[in-house]
Order: sequence, then C-alpha cells, then structure tokens
Amino acid sequence: MSDWHAWAAVAVFAGAYALIISEKIHRVAVALGGAGLMLAIGATDDASAFYSETSGIDWNVIFLLMGMMMIVGVLKKTGMFEYLAIWSVKKARARPFRVMVMLVVITALISALLDNVTTVLLVAPVTLLVCERLALPAAPYLIAEVLASNIGGTATLVGDPPNIIIASRAGLTFNDFLVHLAPLIVVLVAVLLLLCRVMFREAFVYDEDRAAGIMALEEREAIKDPRLLVQGLLVLALVVAGFVLHPVLHYEPSVVALLGAGLLVAVSRVDTDEVLSEVEWPTLAFFAGLFIMIGGLIGTGVIDQVSQALAHAIGTGELGGAMTMLGASAVLSGIVDNIPYVATMAPVTADLVHTMGGGADHVMWWALALGADLGGNATAIGASANVVVLGIAERNRRPIGFWQFTKYGLVVTAATVAVSLAYVWLRYFALG
Repeated sequence: MSDWHAWAAVAVFAGAYALIISEKIHRVAVALGGAGLMLAIGATDDASAFYSETSGIDWNVIFLLMGMMMIVGVLKKTGMFEYLAIWSVKKARARPFRVMVMLVVITALISALLDNVTTVLLVAPVTLLVCERLALPAAPYLIAEVLASNIGGTATLVGDPPNIIIASRAGLTFNDFLVHLAPLIVVLVAVLLLLCRVMFREAFVYDEDRAAGIMALEEREAIKDPRLLVQGLLVLALVVAGFVLHPVLHYEPSVVALLGAGLLVAVSRVDTDEVLSEVEWPTLAFFAGLFIMIGGLIGTGVIDQVSQALAHAIGTGELGGAMTMLGASAVLSGIVDNIPYVATMAPVTADLVHTMGGGADHVMWWALALGADLGGNATAIGASANVVVLGIAERNRRPIGFWQFTKYGLVVTAATVAVSLAYVWLRYFALG
C-alpha cells in the first residue's frame, strides 16, 4: 500500500469518528458509509473485508452476538427478567444505590466467567425493568454495568477477547490471569462503586410508594411460561459450559452461541420470526462497518506503524516500558477496537519480552492486557459491550448519547488506569 492509501484511510476513519462523536448522523450510517469509502479508495478490498482473519469483519463477534441475542429473546418470553428485576429490588430493599451496587457486582462476576458482551446482553434487560419499576433513569445503571463488565472481564483469560489473544501468544493459562490480575480487579470494582456513588448521585432518588409496591409483589408470579424457562435455562447452562470449557473443547464462543440458539429454537418451538426480531440488527451492522474501517487501517499499515512507534518509545527499560505500554494501550483502545489492536501488538510485545529476557508471565503482557481491557471504557465505542448496551438502550427508547457515556467512561478509565499503574509498579518493581 502507498502512503496515499494510508493517509486516505486515516482521513476516512478520523472523519467517521468525528461524525459519530457529533451524533448528527446515526452511528450505523456513519460506520457503513466509512466502510464503503475504505473499499472505494482501495484501503481494503472484498477479500480482506469479508474473509481475512486479521483485517476483515470479525465474524466470531458478529455470530456470538447474534446467537446470544436469540437466546435472550427466547428468555424474555418466559418472564425471567421480570422475576430477576423484582427479586433484585427486594433484596436491595428498593434503595437505588444498593440496587446499583448489586447489579455492578453481579455484572463484574459474570463477566469474569463469560465474555463481557454476553454478560451485558443478559443483565441489561433486567436493569431496564428495575429502572422502570422504580421510576429511575436507566442510563446511569446501564453505563455503570457496562463499565463493570469491561473491568470484570479483565480478571480472567475468557473474560475479554484480547486476553485470549494474549494468552495464546504468550502461553499463559487461566490461573496465570487469576493470580496476576484478579486481585487488582477486586480493587478496581470497589473504585468503580465509589465513583458511581459520586457520578450518579442525582439518580439515587428513593420513591417510597413505588418501593412499597415492589416489596409487596411476589416475583414467582412474573414467570409466564415455566416449561420454556426450564428449556431456556438448560440451554443457557450448556452455552456457559461451552464458553468455560473452550480450552478443552476448542469450540469458538460464536459456534457455541449459535449451537445454543439453534437448539433452543428447535426444542422450544417458539416463533422463529419473533426470535429473530429480538436481534439487534443495527448493532451488528455497526460492528461490521467498524471492523471494515479498522481493517483499512490495518491493511494500509497504519496500525502496524503505531505499534512499531510504541515499541520504539518503550525501548528496553522494564519499568518505563510497562508504564508506557499500559498507558498508551489504554488511550489507543479507547479509539480503535481493542481486539485488532492487541492482535497487532501481541507479536511486538513478544519481541520486547524476548529482548528483556522475561518469561511467559512478564510484566509487559499484563500491562498490555490492563491497558487494552480498561481503555475500552473510555468512549462509547471503545469496547464491544459499550456498543451493544447503546443499541439496547436505543431499542428500548432510553437512548444514551456518545458524550453522555464518554464523560463518565473517561473518568472511570483515568481512575482505574492510575490504580493499575500503581499496582504494576508496586507488585512487579517495588516488591518484585
């Protein structure tokens, strides 16, 4: 690719990003338009856009989302989310902040076992119902949950897709992530809760009449179809088991999700059209367009040049290198999707680790993981889970704007990255 193609690709991506931020044109239209321009200028082509594993649409993400959206669509028909909404509110005594604490902690825990996108697909419908019952604004609760999902997913190998890429390249195990990152994530969830108490304080309005009404409800009465609920939960359990057993079964999460969705539709005999209507097609189209635009940056060598420049800035000093890697990765992952970023940086990091003479669990790998995973919280399109929640909110007529999300995401990202920098310094240098 020529320099002309590289500069043109940067211009297209920057222009699309500016339009998404401005919110003057719908983000789906911008993403698809940007993808079309990338193809038109030759920054990528049909083979790269649709078939390449490194610079094309990540079909694993698309079909994982579609499969889980179908499963969630079936579970919606059972009344399960209404049940969970009433149960959670009663456990929190209908106190708004207690409800947020419960939802944030549950989201972070589930995200450590599943991927963060699957988690928000399951938790968001419950949140919307809780907010409706208590007459609370949904945005603060949805934003807090998606931030928690990205933080919680950092704790384990399977919690966030970049971690899988890093584990594969470095030869790290599930237990390695637990030992090195899980202790920090517990602290970061506590930091998130403290920030939520301050950032969303105006949303914690206690309505005594509504609270009394919910406390008087019997959650079991919300279940509309017990037979379908049992079928749905059994399939969901199988899907979760498939995710967790990925190192043994070697089935991609997308395959597991599609198998689960197909099995549930077949055994439950639900109306297929109704199930498909629950799929967030605009969200999937947005992801497809975004992947093609990022593929244009990869195909023209822009991402590779950024990675090489970062590697040059890091040099061979371990302390400065780890700090730079973590901070720069957080910034870059807030702008471009962290999956292609980590895929590009992984071999660069491997070379750095080799030069520094480190083992598989070298600090540089943990700096890359923390920066890429936590940096996704910075903007509304910084992580897949963010985009999915914005799509769900818009579908339910509770839209969340780019800046509405980002002004909170930037605060949380700055705080969690600062704590992570202190953790890396303390654990691997001051005490190491």
